[in-house]
Amino acid sequence: MARQPNITVGIMDRRREVAGRLDGDFFGEGCGPVSGRFSARVTGGEIALMDHTYREICRSPSIGLRASEDALPRQAFTLFHVTIGDRFHWEREEDQAFRGHLILQTSGSETMAAINEVPLEDYLESVIASEMNDAAPLEFLKAHAILSRSWLLAALGRKKSPRQPVRSAEGTRVGRTDEETIRWYDREDHDLFDVCADDHCQRYQGITRIASGQAGEAVRRTCGRVMTYRGEVCDARYSKACGGITEEFDTAWDDRRVPYLASVSDAAVPHPTVETEAESSRWILSEPEAYCSTGDESLLEKILPGFDRETKGFFRWKAEYPRKELEEILYEKSGLDFGVLKEIVPLRRGPSGRIFRLRIVGSKRSVIVGKELEIRRWLSRSHLYSSAFVVTVEHDLRGEPERFVFQGAGWGHGVGLCQIGAAVMAARGLSAEEILGHYFRGIEIRKIY
Repeated sequence: MARQPNITVGIMDRRREVAGRLDGDFFGEGCGPVSGRFSARVTGGEIALMDHTYREICRSPSIGLRASEDALPRQAFTLFHVTIGDRFHWEREEDQAFRGHLILQTSGSETMAAINEVPLEDYLESVIASEMNDAAPLEFLKAHAILSRSWLLAALGRKKSPRQPVRSAEGTRVGRTDEETIRWYDREDHDLFDVCADDHCQRYQGITRIASGQAGEAVRRTCGRVMTYRGEVCDARYSKACGGITEEFDTAWDDRRVPYLASVSDAAVPHPTVETEAESSRWILSEPEAYCSTGDESLLEKILPGFDRETKGFFRWKAEYPRKELEEILYEKSGLDFGVLKEIVPLRRGPSGRIFRLRIVGSKRSVIVGKELEIRRWLSRSHLYSSAFVVTVEHDLRGEPERFVFQGAGWGHGVGLCQIGAAVMAARGLSAEEILGHYFRGIEIRKIY
């Protein structure tokens, strides 16, 4: 690869209307210069772009607004009411500013997508500052830059290959005694853009999160560097906190082994992997030594963005529901009426204790659900922090289930790099290369442009 490519990032999708502000002059085919506040609405299969007085500027199925090349480093645009944390427990709306070009593209007869076209390295600067705090240790941010660059280039490579489609997968089948729903969510093969801007791909919040410039320094120092395994760019993964042991790839996604996404101990000492329910219970209910178990609030303040610091007790956590509330949640999330909820039974776990096959038993039906993210979605209004949990059922005087108590470990799918663990390693003096070599065994770091 001779130089970095431009990529397209879907900031908003399936919107009937988009509003924002252009800070400086932008030009489009058949229109321009355009600046200031704007709005756009889909009518009759086309996008009508309007200025702040609602005067129509132009109309087309696709509108590209570009700053002049010499103005790109200075000019930006803002989109109003961007959703972040879509369907996660921190979901909210923000106004966000971006550099690069803005593309408005119809995504149906009545909806549109707002897309940012930007150089790959500029995209990464925002990703690093959006995923973690821009004030985090520099060696951690460098490690994250190499990892995120690898993730993106592997995704783009897969998207171009007809032999390796990149999309979510799901399946539902009825067994002899149980209905079974196995569903996982990978990077979707977006038709209109390369990647989305939320946690389903990588967090990308434009220049909104970039503060001190340390994220930019990390990206510049690692420019063009990626992780490779046997000559191929690594499909790198990461989550917020593994809980002490990282997870295998096939616990979260399709049934295949990825050698560099194997389970490792998130500590200077090895922890044995979990193999039985008794071991799972002992592990999850313990407080083992682990990098991501830090209780140093000043360090967490440097590592985590503000909205992530709202998530407390992520290393070991507890959630409990009255039975009727959990029945309502299950109906809302699955569309299935379980009747009176009787049991929640783990069937298969990965080495970190994360469940990827779970039986839910009610008076009306019994269903097996997987994989780990679908389990977390079915059992919470938003998401459980992870699927590494043990369940205790409290009964009333008649012996009927009255309350379900979940005690769990970690935050996220746990595969690959543990972000909080890696940041703690950097704070203790380890280099970016040492951090990546710990979480991704057998990889090489190479400069490809």
